[in-house]
Amino acid sequence: MSSILTRDELAVALGRAGKGDRSAFRTVYEATSAKLLGVTLRILSDRQLAEDVLQDTYLTVWRKAESFDPSRASPITWLVTIARNRAIDRLRSGAATRRSTPLDDAFDIADDGPSPAQSLETGDDVRRLNDCLGQLDDRTGGAIRTAFIEGVTYDTLATRENVPLGTMKSWIRRGLMRLRACLES
Repeated sequence: MSSILTRDELAVALGRAGKGDRSAFRTVYEATSAKLLGVTLRILSDRQLAEDVLQDTYLTVWRKAESFDPSRASPITWLVTIARNRAIDRLRSGAATRRSTPLDDAFDIADDGPSPAQSLETGDDVRRLNDCLGQLDDRTGGAIRTAFIEGVTYDTLATRENVPLGTMKSWIRRGLMRLRACLES
């Protein structure tokens, strides 16, 4: 399908996506992702962050497409507003981090408690957790172990695996959902 849609076609696709139509959502994504990436990139000036915010934007669109009202705004205006707000939120959260205490000062307030690895080794649920982690594919299980037990950032993991940050986040998020389902069963 062509990625150039009229305003009305895009509004109809958003409406169908709001009812859970994945094909319509794909149509919306294909028709608008380049423009929305441009919006996020202009605000953030970092392609990796912009792609991450774009993913968040489309998650919001998927959840809120049903609330889109074509009588109040054009579809592209509605989408750009979501992308812009997500990018500004990310920019603000980064600005707050830059103004915080320097990393070297963290040693003065470091937690003397056991590390995550030590806590897991002493917990009663270690066997069950390891069984559930073993049910995940090696890539996902390894990423979860590295992120949550060793404390490696998603960004570092994405670089190590040579994948975009959003992809790494998706792997871990889906893996954690499977892990939770396994632990709850």
